[in-house]
Amino acid sequence: MKTLKDVISLKFKTSESEGVIFHGEGQQGDYITLELKKAKLVLNLNLGINQLGSIFGHTSVTTGSLLDDHHWHSIIIERHGRNINLTLDRHMQHFRTNGEFDYLDLDYEITFGGMPFSGKPSSNSRKNFKGCMESINYNGNNITDLARRKKLEPSNVGNLSFSCVEPHTVPVFFNATSYLEVPGRPSQDVFSVSFLFRTWNPNGLLLFSHFSDDLGNVEIDINEGKVSVHINVSQVKKNRIDISS
Repeated sequence: MKTLKDVISLKFKTSESEGVIFHGEGQQGDYITLELKKAKLVLNLNLGINQLGSIFGHTSVTTGSLLDDHHWHSIIIERHGRNINLTLDRHMQHFRTNGEFDYLDLDYEITFGGMPFSGKPSSNSRKNFKGCMESINYNGNNITDLARRKKLEPSNVGNLSFSCVEPHTVPVFFNATSYLEVPGRPSQDVFSVSFLFRTWNPNGLLLFSHFSDDLGNVEIDINEGKVSVHINVSQVKKNRIDISS
């Protein structure tokens, strides 16, 4: 496929911060990759290189943040030659690609949800997308509907289901005055806790617990944007341990 114009649109939701949403490449050095990196959306595009390799066409644009919140996000990519409009959730970013070429020349198939292993280091280090997509449209073709009706030939569909499974995790929102108190586990000599959190605030108490028999306490908090763990033990000489990250 050699195109001067492209319009690609889709919606996605995921709780993963990394994953390839779609990818295509050609023998002239052309490629287009849309992926999540550190919960941000990254578009990598190259409209080709010349035989001397003197034309540097690689272009990378990053937009959005915290896109692993398992909410629906919409993407529209509109390309006319080297002019690109990248729209994420109605926020549009305009840019021009590097290099001198206007056509996107893709010789191989386009893949959604991952990229085939090509032997290149870039394909080996990238994760497949894990989550839900809908309304995938590539240059006027409704990919979602064609895949569901098995009208894409040739195509390779692996472990694909046409439903969106909701995650089992239940989030809890805390305001400035709320807290959650749960019963402890007496006569246990192991203290273990794990949780995920997200906040815009640089300071706040995440967890506090007294040890039984007045042996001390443990406190986990955010201080100036860093997570700190404080363990107070009342029956030893070095009675306080502080860890921050």
